[in-house]
Amino acid sequence: MSEIKLVEKALQKLTGMDEKEFALSLPFWQVKQYKKGEYYNEYKNVCKHLGFVINGIFRTYYMNEATGEEKNMLFYTDHQIVSAYKSFINQTPCNYYTESMVDSTILYIHINHLQELYEQSHQWERFGRYVAEIAFNLVMSHTEDFLFKTPEQRYVELLEVHPNIFNTIPLYHIASYLGIQGPSLSRIRKRMLNKG
Repeated sequence: MSEIKLVEKALQKLTGMDEKEFALSLPFWQVKQYKKGEYYNEYKNVCKHLGFVINGIFRTYYMNEATGEEKNMLFYTDHQIVSAYKSFINQTPCNYYTESMVDSTILYIHINHLQELYEQSHQWERFGRYVAEIAFNLVMSHTEDFLFKTPEQRYVELLEVHPNIFNTIPLYHIASYLGIQGPSLSRIRKRMLNKG
């Protein structure tokens, strides 16, 4: 299936967008290849693009300037929307980095083109609302997970949402996302294997 068809099918499934409305966006999508370690968006940059991951893995992380320690906040994998959401929606400088963790491919659309589509079509307006809701839900879920769930529950959830991530990226990135140290992650993985 072509990249653009993948995006069309995903938007159809997520928002009920029909073929005619999706066709309005065809001139605007661009394909971009990212090498491992390349940034989708950098700290203090304004995020101008909304991406759809064709294949690959991206992470959003915060860096403590005093210690140099990185904290992973979000992962994006195949067929998910990637963006520095707050920066993108408000068009303000970003507080985080979003980086490709492996060689990756995305289709992206510029904010100005999306604004044009919002003005032309109620279905695209609905898509804009959907993006805002995704952003809100991602951040709230992540915050609530830390308040109400054990690291083991967060691990299981991560496995469900991003099943391929564990064989692809170093485990210390997963430990950082879960808010635990490497040895704790090893113990959780061992317990899960023994359960299975």
